[in-house]
Amino acid sequence: MKLILILIILNCTILKEKKENNQIAILGLFALNQRPVSVSADREAYSGGDATSFDTTSFAFQQQAPNMTDEAKQLAFIQGHAIFTTSWVSPGNAGNPGLGPTFNNVSCNGCHAFDGRGRPNVGTNQSALLFRLSNATNYGEQFSPNSIAGVQNEGTFTVSYTEQAGTYADGEAYSLRVPTYTQSLNNHGSPSGVLVSARIAGQNPGLGLLEAIAEETILQNQDILDSNKDGISGKANYVTDAKDNKTKIGRFGWKANQPNLNQQNQGAFLGDIGITSPLFPNENCPGTQAAGNCGLATNTGRGVGVPEINQISIDRLNSYMLTIAVPGRRNWKDSTVVRGKDLMSSIGCTKCHISEFRTGTYPNFTEISNQTIRPYTDLLLHDMGTGLADGRPDFLADGSEWRTPPLWGIGLIKSVNGHDNLLHDGRARGFAEAILWHGGEAESSKENFRKLPKSDRDAMVKFLESM
Repeated sequence: MKLILILIILNCTILKEKKENNQIAILGLFALNQRPVSVSADREAYSGGDATSFDTTSFAFQQQAPNMTDEAKQLAFIQGHAIFTTSWVSPGNAGNPGLGPTFNNVSCNGCHAFDGRGRPNVGTNQSALLFRLSNATNYGEQFSPNSIAGVQNEGTFTVSYTEQAGTYADGEAYSLRVPTYTQSLNNHGSPSGVLVSARIAGQNPGLGLLEAIAEETILQNQDILDSNKDGISGKANYVTDAKDNKTKIGRFGWKANQPNLNQQNQGAFLGDIGITSPLFPNENCPGTQAAGNCGLATNTGRGVGVPEINQISIDRLNSYMLTIAVPGRRNWKDSTVVRGKDLMSSIGCTKCHISEFRTGTYPNFTEISNQTIRPYTDLLLHDMGTGLADGRPDFLADGSEWRTPPLWGIGLIKSVNGHDNLLHDGRARGFAEAILWHGGEAESSKENFRKLPKSDRDAMVKFLESM
């Protein structure tokens, strides 16, 4: 009890948010150490193995892995959570200066609210949708719509939608929301031939378990030449690990362009918030921006090349992200849910959304080691067709390839974040629309779904809601 009180006091001290948000955070932290309710002998409901939580509130994506009993790790989890929710500020403010010079948001939580999934907005005001760029020298690899005082931002992106009508085989009509992204990149020159990829912030539960899957286990499902002739030719992305400058398998990001959470986290600090770190110590001022006020901005007074967030804080954030629990299944014995699960397999969805893996031994984290997990992903790249293509390569991923996203926890996005926008850019409004956007290697599965009777389509949706 003494530890819990210390941790709550610590969290209140570190978080610099409005009073009501602090109260919400404190209530959520009381739930962090709750143990899961045993629901089945065969553990079907334990999507994250022993690192499964059965919280279904708005805090469902912020729960500590219940098998983590080490007090030092519990403390690191709370400290990491505090760093995740910290709002960074620009010079002239006390506490945590370092924001910018250019940025997307002021905190991790600003995009991943409650460690959940973001949603796109119509217009230019995007809090959780970012844009990756290619062939835009003066703008770098990520667009920054915001900047601190005295530094010019990079322009604007406007999001709009049109409706694309379609019909199920039984005659029921549906409509898909087609996005259009209009760029105004003119504050630092007007580049031509820019390739743009919109990416929405995803939810965070279970990322440590995905990192704990052995590389050889992932590669068992790779079939680049489609040797078994099933139409599925998943491939691994191979990316650069900036820490040791070695090529490693990509696991995280919509195109599997990050090798581990350490790089994902430090890369997000720089690209999303403008916070330099031990892995990326230099400000994000690409091309001609380096010679202007962006390059002259030294947000903390520490000097060029001195990180604004230190390794201790990075380690705490990494520990937090590694040990966020996975939400357990609900209503998994319901007959309609069971039928929906069987249909997922019979129409071919589980060829990519592989249901079960066994994690390997992860150094210093027994909580995520040697766990039987049910993430419904293969962590591989697949051609998803022209409808979802962004035309922008990312390491070995081409313009129509995307990593299979895990499905665990997807049924709680509405509870946590208040919406059901899905896919890499949030265009889909619910599970059915997300399935109907599938093409390429998933074209046959999409068509199988479209041809199902309504009762079966509803059963599949009900299964996904149970995740």
